[in-house]
Amino acid sequence: MEERVRTLASLHANHFSAHLDAVRLRTGRITERIRMEHPEAAAMLAFTDADLTQVLMVRQWRYAIGRETWEIPAGKLDPGESAEDGARRELREETGYTASALVPIFRYYPAIGYSNEVIVIFAGWDLKREKTQRDEEEISRVAIFPVDRLWEDVHRGEITDGKTVIALSLFQSLRERGALSRAFFSV
Repeated sequence: MEERVRTLASLHANHFSAHLDAVRLRTGRITERIRMEHPEAAAMLAFTDADLTQVLMVRQWRYAIGRETWEIPAGKLDPGESAEDGARRELREETGYTASALVPIFRYYPAIGYSNEVIVIFAGWDLKREKTQRDEEEISRVAIFPVDRLWEDVHRGEITDGKTVIALSLFQSLRERGALSRAFFSV
C-alpha cells in the first residue's frame, strides 16, 4: 500500500482536479504520484437497427492528441445524475437521438494508474430522432456505421478510442456467448 505524505501541488479546473502527491511506498521510500479526481462518465453503444448491426458514432476533436476521432457518444455525469440518465443525455446532446431501451454492459477505470474516473458503458437501441439541436461545438459529425466496418477500422488503427473499442468488444463477446437473447433486451 502507498500512503500520501502530503500534496505538493494542485490544479483545479471546472470538471477535474489534478494533484502531485508525495507518497510513502511499502518499503518506506518517498516518491511522487499524480492523482486526478474526475467525475464519473457514461457512454452509449447505440444501435440504429433491430438486428443490432448498425452503430451511431460521433466525430469530435480531441485536443490532447491533436486530431478528430470516431467514438461512441459519451461524457461526464452532472452532479447527482445517474449513469443511465447521463448516457441518455449524452446521446441526445451529441447526436439528437434518444434510446427507448438501454442496458449497462460494463463499468471500468480508463486510467487506473493516476485517475479515479469511472466510465459506465451502456448498449442502447430503439432509437428515435428528436428535433433537438446537437452540440456542434463538440461534435463535428454524426454517422451510422455497420459493426463489421467498425471492426475493420479498429484493426486498421483508425478507431483508437478506448471506450469505443471496449464497448464493441464486450458487446461482441456477449453476442457470441448467446447472452444477447430477446429477454436480455426486453424493456
